[in-house]
Amino acid sequence: MRFQILHESSGRVRLRADQPSMSMDQADLLEAWLRALPGVDQVTVHERICGVIITFRGEREILYRSLAAFSYEEAAEETHILSRNSRKINREYKEKLVTQVLWHYLKKLYLPMTVRRVFNTCRAIPRIGRAVKVLLSGKLTVDVLDGVAIGISLLTGDFTTAGSVRFLLSLGETLDEWTRKKSVDDLAKSMALQVDQVWLETENGTQILVPLEDLKTGDRIIIHTGHVLPMDGILEEGDVMLNQASLTGESVPVAKRPGSAVYAGSVVEEGNCIVRVTCTVGENRYDRIVRMIEESERLKSGAERRAYHLADRLVPWCLGGSLLTWLLTGDTTRAVSVLMVDFSCALKLSMPLSVLSAMREAGRHRITVKGGKNLEKFSETDTMIFDKTGTLTNACPTVVSVVPFNGQSETEMLRVAACLEEHFPHSVANAVVRAAQKKDLNHQEMHSEPEYVVAHGIATKIDGQRAIIGSRHFVFEDEGTVIRPEDQVFFDALDPGLSWLYLAIGGVLSAAIGILDPLRQEAKETVELLHQAGIGKIVMLTGDSRNTAATIARQLGIDDYHAEVLPEDKASYIKEEQRQGHTVVMIGDGINDAPALSLADVGIAIGSGATIAREVADITIAAEDLRELVLLRRLSEKLMLRIGRNYRFVMGFNGALILLGALGLLPPATSALLHNSSTLLLSMDCLTDLLPK
Repeated sequence: MRFQILHESSGRVRLRADQPSMSMDQADLLEAWLRALPGVDQVTVHERICGVIITFRGEREILYRSLAAFSYEEAAEETHILSRNSRKINREYKEKLVTQVLWHYLKKLYLPMTVRRVFNTCRAIPRIGRAVKVLLSGKLTVDVLDGVAIGISLLTGDFTTAGSVRFLLSLGETLDEWTRKKSVDDLAKSMALQVDQVWLETENGTQILVPLEDLKTGDRIIIHTGHVLPMDGILEEGDVMLNQASLTGESVPVAKRPGSAVYAGSVVEEGNCIVRVTCTVGENRYDRIVRMIEESERLKSGAERRAYHLADRLVPWCLGGSLLTWLLTGDTTRAVSVLMVDFSCALKLSMPLSVLSAMREAGRHRITVKGGKNLEKFSETDTMIFDKTGTLTNACPTVVSVVPFNGQSETEMLRVAACLEEHFPHSVANAVVRAAQKKDLNHQEMHSEPEYVVAHGIATKIDGQRAIIGSRHFVFEDEGTVIRPEDQVFFDALDPGLSWLYLAIGGVLSAAIGILDPLRQEAKETVELLHQAGIGKIVMLTGDSRNTAATIARQLGIDDYHAEVLPEDKASYIKEEQRQGHTVVMIGDGINDAPALSLADVGIAIGSGATIAREVADITIAAEDLRELVLLRRLSEKLMLRIGRNYRFVMGFNGALILLGALGLLPPATSALLHNSSTLLLSMDCLTDLLPK
């Protein structure tokens, strides 16, 4: 496809697609395809003018060659678009706003006064009817204020004021509706499932790893403990406990047996299963996520809920103030001026906008926040707990030593270890698999169904013998593995500076795999910056030995640490901190961190970690830099400062308008105009960035 270059600068190019027109579907497809290109940071496609703006890293010529090879047909086959709603929503509401403004002023300019009076009266009837309906239900809401104000204006013959008030109210409602729908769409995108590959059972019974988009209806996929279901389907084999919180909000796992329907987004907490796929990629998933967001009050921050409740509680006071003004002055215009100003629009619009803006800003830094309440809680945090492996240490540990025992060979033991570990994504497991791949070891299935023992290791059977791999506690204490006397001297000589995985077959130690897991370069600086940002207590919880934990805590300046802990120990520690009144954040990346992530006030998962950790967590950060936590802290604090400032402005400014209206210094139309204008300006301010670029 041909593109015309309109402007070039360092890392940025503006183009025009060589086509007479561009549909919204084509714009969505082109934008999604461009975002998937290596080195592309940001893409904006303007379908009306066929324009494309690309911010990128790397060679410009490579980008141009990719663009020259682009075609909508090929892109449609290889690109999956989660949502086609954003562009449609924006166009719909922009056109609606323009139409409302143009019609209002054209009507004023060209329609005779008599016709305008009839028109304003007819358009006011639905609002008055809504107010009556609310009153009959025994409630007092902003709808009552609006209906009473417009009704009084009509009864007193002030048709111009009635028309202006109705227009401004409609304008505000359109903006509010636009904001809500866009917010839902953005949140749904951020909460979308991020599953790229899945284990497929072939016709001959073998398991192969395939891209998710290659699945077809009727395929049988294997889902292991800790994995998320990527597709809707029917459970055909295996009894499992499913966590369906992402769909239903239920915190308690649900037992599922063969024949049960299972849904994308559910997480397998216990057991392994085979599911027959009943839909293709993209079907129903987005609708379910949107429905969950719309129905889930837990995604709203406390500040948003307080704003909504305060706005409703102020309605009777506004009505009472208007009635008192009329009783004292006998002036209907003054009473209507008081009714023109309510606190609802500004409070109910500015608070969600502030939260949405902060979430978008976090997203630009590759931080996914699943709701405003998590930013609010993060700003209040005084205790932060880190897992060690894959969190404070590098996300990519490496195997540096394989020591065979019991007469086994180093190569064979690494192959067996990789065969077991490939089913359970964790940074250490991934290290074992990578080590086998580097040596071109074919670690095809050679064992029975593996069993993951949380925070301990993996157990299975090879040639009828029980094979296990995992921690020292699991292998030697829980499983009673023995070391041959002739191997003891070699076992005692294992490097204490490495983390060791132990592999036993038939109850005898067969190999020890040494893992080097160096600390992240930025870990020490991150701890220092978090202390400076007001986090009073930073704790490390790890399953490693006490000596290793003490060394790392000392190197990083961590306030407290606990070693050789199990998942339930992490959860117990968090409960105790919360019982003492602390607001606790937990940062982890593994399956064994999931209970603690779920229990903490805010759970933060490392993006490269296990699927269940990302699904359970409230916030996900990219794996590259822990200093994103410091940025998130500053962002959350700035958000709460903005929300507090908005409260003060809304109460002060609107209170002043009510007073001026009661004194007769502001007519109703001017009160409504100033009130709505201030709401719009406040909303625009809420959409600005909280942190300097």
